[in-house]
Amino acid sequence: MPHFYPRDFATFIHDHLEGRPICPDWQERYADTRPESIPGLTQLEHLISTCYQASLMREEERPVRFRLILRDPASFPPDQGPPDGFHRIVFASPRPFDENELRRLSPTVDFYRSLIGVAPDPDGTLRIWGLVQSGPRWVQTVHGGGKSFNPLPSVPVLYVTGPGRISACIGLTIIATLKGGEIACPSLDVFDSPWLPESFNNERAELLALHEAARRREGNEWAPLDPHFVRTIGQHVVRRIVGIIRNSHHGGTILFVPPERVADFMADNRYVNFSYTFVEEEPRQRFRTILVDIMNALCTVFGRAGVRDREVGWNDYVASDDPRLSLLDEKLFELAHLVASLTAVDGAVVMTRRFEILGFGAEISGKLEKVRCVRRALDLEGTRTEPEHTEGVGTRHRSAYRLCNELRDAIAIVVSQDGRVRFVKWREGYVTYWDQVATSILDF
Repeated sequence: MPHFYPRDFATFIHDHLEGRPICPDWQERYADTRPESIPGLTQLEHLISTCYQASLMREEERPVRFRLILRDPASFPPDQGPPDGFHRIVFASPRPFDENELRRLSPTVDFYRSLIGVAPDPDGTLRIWGLVQSGPRWVQTVHGGGKSFNPLPSVPVLYVTGPGRISACIGLTIIATLKGGEIACPSLDVFDSPWLPESFNNERAELLALHEAARRREGNEWAPLDPHFVRTIGQHVVRRIVGIIRNSHHGGTILFVPPERVADFMADNRYVNFSYTFVEEEPRQRFRTILVDIMNALCTVFGRAGVRDREVGWNDYVASDDPRLSLLDEKLFELAHLVASLTAVDGAVVMTRRFEILGFGAEISGKLEKVRCVRRALDLEGTRTEPEHTEGVGTRHRSAYRLCNELRDAIAIVVSQDGRVRFVKWREGYVTYWDQVATSILDF
């Protein structure tokens, strides 16, 4: 297979920006993402090639990592700053745009907080005009956080994350990544699928019933709740857990099992052998407690503010600066960290679909039937698949395949040490897997 280099990558990105996407579903998935302007191919190649050369260098033995934004400094209001704006600070004299300047600047721009500002001067020559402080909230949001933040403008942004590794984005929307001489497009976002939220329908109904019971006790003075809020916040919990595991680089497996199977799993069973289990009490079910508290608090806060004529939901939650909601969101974030940390022990973390943490260090039984062939999903619903033998994957994946083959109402999330994420489920007669965000901002 031929290798790709900056010129190939620039052509690939330019074709996408001009409406000729090579990744077949890119245009449909990102139809609302349009750049403010499209740089010419020559300019884009210069931009990418220079960043590529800088990525191969080191600054005092430190790897060169940075974010870069292609936008004129006048486009940033001079009186703003994080967390609700961008603090742009302009050099008295623009610096040359070359790999040595990028290398020297890289230690000064914290990857998660700052960007290097680049724009063409009147004759079209690219210059480094200064720095842009964005703040780190975008990272928590990408990982499923509940903090509002000022999104990057719809302009080209490059992420240099390692030698020869560059991701091209429009704002926070990734187009593709150049890594190891290969160009990779974003994979399917499983959270957009119908099958995943449908698997949790009963558990969401239970949460809504608990919320409605609390509403009746409080005299119905609350704002009405958007029923989709439960689904959204549940997805963000899982995103947080997965994002934290990926950033740890040790990998891990999360198993979601139906609540009605708790007794089976907590006794001697043919599926898993636990190293550690938890006592059945409220702390084991803390996710459920906090989710209901968040639903109740959201409706209380907006009800007291006089909101009665519309449902409140995720956007209201993210935008709110109410201290009670902020505290609950922090509690949720800490719980996500707890679950992610449990994956550091060999074996799986086992949870119910109510997000009840049963135990960790769970070794999936080797006595379960081996799975020699699985199906790789080519679309969100898994209606289009292709067969794949299991010889090429590690023990963690093969054990998840065995479990889902035997326990067909389970869902496994397998995170590799290199950051790849795979959702596994019995689907339409086969063990099926979906690669999730195999190349995205989460990779950073």
